[in-house]
Amino acid sequence: MSDVADSAEAAATLKAAADHLLGLQDGAGWWKGELETNVTMDAEDLLLRQFLGIRREDETAEAAAWIRSQQRPDGTWANFFDGPADLSTTIEAYAALRMAGDARDAEHMRAARAFILESGGIEASRVFTRIWLALFGEWDWADLPVMPPELIYLPKWFPLNVYDWACWARQTVVPLTVVNALRPNRPLGFDLKELRTGRRVPAARGFFTALDRVLHVYERRPLRSLRDAALRRSADWIIARQEADGSWGGIQPPWVYSLIALNLLGYDVDHPVMKKGVEGLDGFIIRDERGRRLEACQSPVWDTVLAMTALRDADLPADHPALTRAADWVLREEITNPGDWSVRRPRVAPGGWAFEFANDGYPDTDDTAEVLLALNRVDHPGVPAAVARGVRWLEGMACQDGGYGAFDADNTRTLALKLPFCDFGAVIDPPTADVTAHVLEAFAALGLAGSRASRRALDWLVKEQEEDGSWFGRWGANHVYGTGAVVPALIAAGVDREEEMIRRAVRWLEEHQNDDGGWGEDLRSYRDPRWIGRGVSTASQTAWALLALLAAGEERSAAVEHGVRFLVRTQRPDGTWDEDHFTGTGFPGDFYLNYHLYRLVFPISALGRYVRAVQAP
Repeated sequence: MSDVADSAEAAATLKAAADHLLGLQDGAGWWKGELETNVTMDAEDLLLRQFLGIRREDETAEAAAWIRSQQRPDGTWANFFDGPADLSTTIEAYAALRMAGDARDAEHMRAARAFILESGGIEASRVFTRIWLALFGEWDWADLPVMPPELIYLPKWFPLNVYDWACWARQTVVPLTVVNALRPNRPLGFDLKELRTGRRVPAARGFFTALDRVLHVYERRPLRSLRDAALRRSADWIIARQEADGSWGGIQPPWVYSLIALNLLGYDVDHPVMKKGVEGLDGFIIRDERGRRLEACQSPVWDTVLAMTALRDADLPADHPALTRAADWVLREEITNPGDWSVRRPRVAPGGWAFEFANDGYPDTDDTAEVLLALNRVDHPGVPAAVARGVRWLEGMACQDGGYGAFDADNTRTLALKLPFCDFGAVIDPPTADVTAHVLEAFAALGLAGSRASRRALDWLVKEQEEDGSWFGRWGANHVYGTGAVVPALIAAGVDREEEMIRRAVRWLEEHQNDDGGWGEDLRSYRDPRWIGRGVSTASQTAWALLALLAAGEERSAAVEHGVRFLVRTQRPDGTWDEDHFTGTGFPGDFYLNYHLYRLVFPISALGRYVRAVQAP
């Protein structure tokens, strides 16, 4: 097929996709796709409501319908579509269905229970699952790792102080120290003895296991005055971080544990803080024919600026009403107050953006970089001043080594990773290639490729290239995402397309293209290197690969042509793409996301840049 025919088909595909995206814009100017996760969100929502005494049967039935719809034929639940069965997720789903009235001897429950027992039972589940069970007397608090509330008093220079944890982890850990200290046991209405094997998991050895034993001794006889003061201080810390929408950080884990902790400290469900928190959860609930499900988070800022960039790549004019409305909304979302990030950077003035509708305490460098890239491409009088503030904030948030973490600077102490408590999720926020690349690309787009911050970020990225030529992706799956982010940033920053590191990245992408022309990388690649660069082709991952190859000047290569044909061939009649597979990452190895707008915004950007490149004189 000739280049002319290829570009004509690509242009038609691009137009249909852009039209579809334009039709999804909210009247207020923003875009937001569903953020799909796994059923632990829904199971834990029911458990939270049971704990607080506010669970309703109609909500339970709707949530149970969704949970059942996600059970696989073998009786298990996974953490991502087509992924391996997960023990803890299956235990929590089973508990929720028991709460909903599903009989123990029902076929789907027997199948789930068989997997649970074969996998080691409740005894082999993760710490967070056993914490949920302990709330209802289904696990002994004494058999859980200890995190004392006195942690709140550790100074910021002392190891394991709350600011040594990533923002999402510190907001979860502080309320959990309260829960751990007060050790509630509220009725569940049934027991889960059938999920126990009777076997004990062998205890680990080492300094931190010994420290945990010491803390268990202290927990039996804490200093009463210090403990009471720590609980009061923790409550103040938690309440000070509640967002305008009732959430904590706009994400599920700190939200639910904060509500539990405050309730244990005497805050009734009718207290304004509690009422605001519970009512806020309703805004994160999606209902459809499959049931009721809870989003772990919402991504309107991220989705909006990616949509703006995609539409500009589709050649929508910079002054198009859809873009100016979006810019109006994004500019209002700028965070102008300090937050926890200020602890490490007290002299840096605010000027960033967060991921969610309401998250004024935790702007992040990744969203801020994408905001600057989007705003820089629209005509709006408010853009220059906001961009200047965003640049200053990003420059100030660089880590000592020149790279960028997402929410904090120099959040790199690894001691927390060694605690027995930390068996689930990333708990620190070190620099990563994808975030650093987005920041570098934003600086370059604004004419700042020669700045000190840009040069240091570029040097950091050069050092982080993997031996195979790819880059690791922290917030998207995985090396395809990382490489798709880094190559365009390096080219934008002035790296020659013929440089060996660019050629190595191109070869890696070409070697990992699927026979159908697309790219895919299974989320198992975070734990199993055999999956790196391997997986079912998806529209979003194909677009990431194409964006890198196009930046590298490969627009007329066989790999790009094959990739574009994949997008043309798999587009739905309504202009978007199907994408059941998850391509977003919450915690590598543990928690994943399916951004429902990824399947649209990234293909639009890739197709737009392809059409422009091949039609250029």
